[in-house]
Amino acid sequence: MQNDIILISGSSNPALAEEIAETLGQPLSPTNLRRFSDGEIWVELGENMRGRDIYVIQSTCSPVNDHLMELLLIIDALKRASANCINAVLPYYGYARQDRKAAPRVPISAKLVADLLTAAGANRLLGMDLHAGQIQGFFNIPVDHLYAAPVLLEYLRERLGRDRDMVLVSPDAGGVERTRSFAKKLGVPIAIVDKRRDAPNETKIMNIVGEVRDKVAVLVDDMVDTAGTLTQAARVIMDLGAREVLACATHPVFSGPALERIEASPLSAMVVTNTIPIKEAARGSAKIKVMSVGRLLGEAIRRINQRDSVSALFV
Repeated sequence: MQNDIILISGSSNPALAEEIAETLGQPLSPTNLRRFSDGEIWVELGENMRGRDIYVIQSTCSPVNDHLMELLLIIDALKRASANCINAVLPYYGYARQDRKAAPRVPISAKLVADLLTAAGANRLLGMDLHAGQIQGFFNIPVDHLYAAPVLLEYLRERLGRDRDMVLVSPDAGGVERTRSFAKKLGVPIAIVDKRRDAPNETKIMNIVGEVRDKVAVLVDDMVDTAGTLTQAARVIMDLGAREVLACATHPVFSGPALERIEASPLSAMVVTNTIPIKEAARGSAKIKVMSVGRLLGEAIRRINQRDSVSALFV
């Protein structure tokens, strides 16, 4: 494989890229990324790319637009350097929540990002927990959609060994399928958070559909942004008699007051992965536990390169 592929890291998550490279036994290709004084991004590839299969590792996390533009420029540079196949590896796909027209006169931003990546020259996308499955259909190139479930389930199975009375809780109706998939593998029941508003801009009333009393409740989501829903749900679950409540999510966006809310909430643990680098303020938190998806992404790249099944990772 040494002669077949090249790994390139953008600036968004170099630690994860290094772990992927270590998993594959393949060094990261040197890439010169600089910015002009007005903020323009300048890219220079450090070695010959002609006829090679390239994997560009870049999470389009905050600052989203900078990291997205950097990724597009790297892909364009690879196309002009006559790379054979350009694989965009996005552990976190920015703009994924804007996947439909939820109101009149708004863009479908997730589709626009897909078009930009394709127009820049990407031949394949490797993503993880894309928030909405239909995003795969926004691309006219192959998409390999990975799930962080094997990594998060490893943690939950260890907890299940100590706490047999566990229930998995979906934070909204849209997450029921994800929660049910986790619960099936663990052999535990599920519950659902019912969110409602009495009137615009008034406090949400949250009910729980399912039994949580005297159980260890685990909220399961794909991302944590401001943590408002998770922390409100955690309080309601504890008020309904749960013994303990914790949360699992793939993408730790942690914007705005998220960290303060998590620390002040009854959550005993917030388990996330490293698809997005953990902010400095969160690294010292006793509640936040980070599981790595580096080996999972590395194995997926190995399978793509060797034309093996990627779906076999989730059987």
